[in-house]
Amino acid sequence: MREAVSPVVDLQRTDDARRDALFALAQALRETGYRFTTVTPASHGHVNARPENARARSLRDVFGWSRPFETGLVPSDLLNLMEQAGILLRDRNTGLMRAGLRLSSLDDALFLHAAYPPLAADAVFFGPDTVRYVGAVQAHLDDRARAGLPAPRRGVDLGCGSGAAGILVAKRLPEAEMVLVDINPAALDLAQVNARLADVSNIRPALSDMLQDVEGGFDLIISNPPFMIDAGGRAYRDGGGTLGAGLPLRVVEAATERLNPNGSLVLFTGSAIVDGHDGFREAAIALSDRSGLDWTYREYDPDAYGEELAEPVYAKVERIALCVLTATRSA
Repeated sequence: MREAVSPVVDLQRTDDARRDALFALAQALRETGYRFTTVTPASHGHVNARPENARARSLRDVFGWSRPFETGLVPSDLLNLMEQAGILLRDRNTGLMRAGLRLSSLDDALFLHAAYPPLAADAVFFGPDTVRYVGAVQAHLDDRARAGLPAPRRGVDLGCGSGAAGILVAKRLPEAEMVLVDINPAALDLAQVNARLADVSNIRPALSDMLQDVEGGFDLIISNPPFMIDAGGRAYRDGGGTLGAGLPLRVVEAATERLNPNGSLVLFTGSAIVDGHDGFREAAIALSDRSGLDWTYREYDPDAYGEELAEPVYAKVERIALCVLTATRSA
């Protein structure tokens, strides 16, 4: 049974005071040496279900594992910042507190994102796929440099979520403009705080469905869009279309229209394999070929999210593969 908590976290609030409080809270946690590696929701659930983990015993438990805590565990200055940021939750039944957001580590930076479990329709997700996605983007930038291609001057993280990938690209390419695009206002709110935490100023947040409200071409388009079928319709998870391929294919379409000469798309996504057939690969490559893009496609992990195969919508799916599509427009 889910615990009743009060107040509800309002991530739609985008006032500067709230963002300042979130920034100050994250900075204070960083000064304590705080680090946390976020695991999958399934692993998180298993670990938190152990009897000894029923209550938090450390700041990692509070801000990483999203465990309930007694007020005396968290220093008063941090409690005040949590309250100012609107993320201090009280369970009405037990009187215990919870943090309404988590902080995770990646490349020596901290990123704010949704607390566990990320059930809200506008939850801002961060997890192992985020780490894989960032690695694929960094590897592509290394490949571009080795090939003698110019460094991107304008990029976009399409469906940015927490902003982790776009922020780390912006940090690596300080002369470039990096646009962080999402249809979810809660994601853009946290992405702005995360950019400030990373001391990155060359980003621009943009609320948009794909690139409909963003003008111009790009030297780099990166994306890790939703690729599952989600009964709850959560923005970070539901890809729509055939077996979740709807949004990933829309990203490819956007790239065919907006990539500059020498511009590249790096798409980290998943594909539902049916009878050995990768329908997303076939459709994505057809789009790339029609637009004259040079492409590579590889399976990053041949079998991820196996637990989803028990869902009726995946009744004919034999595996869900994590894939990386890279497509480049010639000069």
